[in-house]
Amino acid sequence: MTFTFDARLWRWREGSWFFVTLPHDVSDEIDDATAGMTGGFGAVKVAVRVGATEWSTSIFPSKEEKSFVLPVKKAVRSAEDLHEGSTTTFQLTLV
Repeated sequence: MTFTFDARLWRWREGSWFFVTLPHDVSDEIDDATAGMTGGFGAVKVAVRVGATEWSTSIFPSKEEKSFVLPVKKAVRSAEDLHEGSTTTFQLTLV
């Protein structure tokens, strides 16, 4: 399953971790598709593309966001010139 969506980059608790929150409809579809098959902490393995950059990671359920969140590492942010508050298009594929 592959999903394409726009999302805004945000910083977690003034730390060095940056995330995007998946749209609720995408999160619901992923939750339904992976029921009972998630890893630790409810993690779901994914492949992600933003711009010309691709990487493998996991998304995690967030009670605060009421959705899955996707961590965006510094190398990706630098390569794609993403900053806190930036909105861009992500393509996410379940692995």
